[in-house]
Amino acid sequence: MRPLLCCLGLAVLLGPCLACPRACSCSIKKNGRLLAECAYKDLQEVPEGLSSNVTILTLSANRIGWLGQGSFVEVPEVQSLWLGYNQIGVVEPGAFALLVHLKNLDLSHNKIADFPWQDLRNLSSLQILKMNNNRLAGLPRDAFRSLKDLRSLWLNDNELTTLAEGTFDNLPSLSQLQIFNNPFNCSCKVFWLKKWTENTSVSITKGGSTLCVAPGRLKGRAVTDIPDHHCVAPSVQLTYLSNLDNTVMYDGLTLTLHCSVAGSPPPEIRWKIQTSSRRVEISGPNVARDGNVKQSQERFLVFKNGTMAIPNFSKEDEGIYTCLAVNDVGTRDVSVNVALAGSENPAEDLLRDDPQASHLGGQSCYKGDEMDSFGAGEKLVIVYHMPRESKSRAGGMVPQVYLGTLLLALGIVLCC
Repeated sequence: MRPLLCCLGLAVLLGPCLACPRACSCSIKKNGRLLAECAYKDLQEVPEGLSSNVTILTLSANRIGWLGQGSFVEVPEVQSLWLGYNQIGVVEPGAFALLVHLKNLDLSHNKIADFPWQDLRNLSSLQILKMNNNRLAGLPRDAFRSLKDLRSLWLNDNELTTLAEGTFDNLPSLSQLQIFNNPFNCSCKVFWLKKWTENTSVSITKGGSTLCVAPGRLKGRAVTDIPDHHCVAPSVQLTYLSNLDNTVMYDGLTLTLHCSVAGSPPPEIRWKIQTSSRRVEISGPNVARDGNVKQSQERFLVFKNGTMAIPNFSKEDEGIYTCLAVNDVGTRDVSVNVALAGSENPAEDLLRDDPQASHLGGQSCYKGDEMDSFGAGEKLVIVYHMPRESKSRAGGMVPQVYLGTLLLALGIVLCC
């Protein structure tokens, strides 16, 4: 009687561990892992009744078309999940989010066009990810950011036309990458990929098949063969322009900055203005060829040739003016910090506000001074000298505005 009770007790203990859906076969491997083999069973969904101790779940070669948020709630300990060769077209957000022990995930040969990439943030143990032979047309730049242990990534045979720069950054363990047989548009947006492949130790399988489909002049050539001269990072130079040198103004000060850019493809010019009371971003010109301002609410006039004018410049307009040059290869910027001084010696005012600043014996720079961005984001300062009122020839008091300019970079006055 006692042996029978012991056997019954053991069955009760082992029963839940060996729970297995009728369509699957379950077994314990030599290493103690529990395998649920459910491949080639003509299944249309993930079967219910799986043991919570399953560590290997094989669902390949079925007819599963949908993965819901609770599809794998019964197998939180799964480490290997094989879903290749199904008809999966819909993956709900959260479908994989709880599988924190997952090391191998195979979703290849399905119909996935949209994927909940945020689910991968929790899968820090993932080592192999197969998403080849799907319908992926794009990837977020940070899709794989959390996968520090990822060794093998398969993205070949999808519909990827471009990849954001940095897509494969922060993957210190990556050793194998497959991205061939994608219809890449080899604009300068993927030029970074050429440079990355030249410097990485990652094995890029069938690299010669990573071909350009567009533009026409590069069709059939490997992504790694994009000519260097087609893609040149932007350069930018900021110049102060004025007709106020040593002259008197009666109608107010107009600040004019000119942004010169170069690069291939030709960079787009953008402006950012940060004052004490507001922040403004201007993408492209807002002054039409006929002189009409497209955005009447803006008092910053931006022209197609890269010039910005601020009529009636006042204390309220003091701040940092940044010109950005942007193309498919990258971004470069240079800034100028503009301030108005109200005494007869702007340098003294400036030094009183910033004791670390310095000037060179009263020297100053005038019209056409170049503010070169040897370091992107370098801050330069222009200070305008606005002396007290003085008598006019007629004997009356007339406000005068004389211009003196001090250029500061990192606390040092730069002069021509």
